[in-house]
Amino acid sequence: SKREIKIRKLDSTKVRPLKTEQLLHIEDHDFALRPGFGGSPIPVGIDVQVESIDSISEVDMDFTMTLYLRHYWKDERLSFRSNKNKSMTFDGRLIKKIWVPDVFFVHSKRSFIHDTTVENIMLRVYPDGNVLFSLRITVSAMCFMDFSRFPLDTQNCSLELESYAYNEDDLMLYWKHGNKSLSTDEHISLSQFFIEEFSASSGLAFYSSTGWFNRLFINFALRRHIFFFVLQSYFPAMLMVMLSWVSFWIDRRAVPARVSLGITTVLTMSTIMTGVSASMPQVSYIKAVDVYLWISFLFVFLSVIEYAAVNYLTTIEERKQLKKRGKASGMYSMDAVQAMAFDGCFHDTDVDMDLSPFPEPCEENETRASQTNISNTDTPRLKRKRSLKGNVGRIILQNNHVIDTYSRIIFPSVYIVFNFFYWGLYI
Repeated sequence: SKREIKIRKLDSTKVRPLKTEQLLHIEDHDFALRPGFGGSPIPVGIDVQVESIDSISEVDMDFTMTLYLRHYWKDERLSFRSNKNKSMTFDGRLIKKIWVPDVFFVHSKRSFIHDTTVENIMLRVYPDGNVLFSLRITVSAMCFMDFSRFPLDTQNCSLELESYAYNEDDLMLYWKHGNKSLSTDEHISLSQFFIEEFSASSGLAFYSSTGWFNRLFINFALRRHIFFFVLQSYFPAMLMVMLSWVSFWIDRRAVPARVSLGITTVLTMSTIMTGVSASMPQVSYIKAVDVYLWISFLFVFLSVIEYAAVNYLTTIEERKQLKKRGKASGMYSMDAVQAMAFDGCFHDTDVDMDLSPFPEPCEENETRASQTNISNTDTPRLKRKRSLKGNVGRIILQNNHVIDTYSRIIFPSVYIVFNFFYWGLYI
């Protein structure tokens, strides 16, 4: 009746198949089953074009890559008649109605198919049933990195493809064009790495509950650029070590100058080491940069210990000399350096100075000397002032301990040998 015809037209659950679906006979077959179900495994060729490597993360030990993933197989159920033998191209809406390989990325953390402005999916069907299925995917996958030579390291990463449900008895994955199946964009570059090579390989993966699966590998080697770390870590560490050697040329009596210089270099080295460790994963083994920074820190620390030894031995030596002079003359006589430490004034070593139990301030001594010998221009004090101005370097050298003299040679020599050994070992 007319009423029944009207109800059928209003029924939205019954949709007539499209012309393309009628041409491909989609309604006549069960595409839940793979092509050739029950027979030999269906071969699926893979072709990959790497568009970009977006990032490499040492902290998370992963990489992010954008690529075009193409599948090739033959499904005779999709064959159709064509007078001109031309293929038909479809978008992603037809994918849900036919069988496609269930390839996934092993060790992937996250991945997605680009969907701007529509899903980046292309399906091309040939009259004989050959199918080309292409996707544009961004995937983040794990890369097991070894940082024992960081930052002079080369990392080998791989992106692995495998069928999730079909083992080798049902599906055989292979590279469509052998080694030429993997192609890359010529403009691929990274800020911290140089891409040395891309290669394709294949193998088998075994699971105890499901059996053997074909697996394809996209292998690439990344060599780290060293210049960034030379500027940020190695060069500042070298400067701090050389700055710590300046204390060997400072008078051993200048305690504030030498101590503050040593503490400043130690704290700066600690800051450099903390900054490098903050950008790295907390691994349980020693990295190459750790070796360099810790040995540089040891050189800076030893320069502080060196002055502690110099100051201690100098004090012991002066006490012995003071005791000997006291026994010989019956009172305590001092040289120029000792007298300056006691009364704060510089005294010439040529003048024998004896301290009474109640020494007078140096200002009173200067006033008395100026009143008695004001007209004498060749007084010893004026001679001392002139000699001080012209022989500052000689005075500093004479007032340095023998340990400082040896340190000026030993510290730079050992550090240069260490640098030659370090860069020769890791480069």
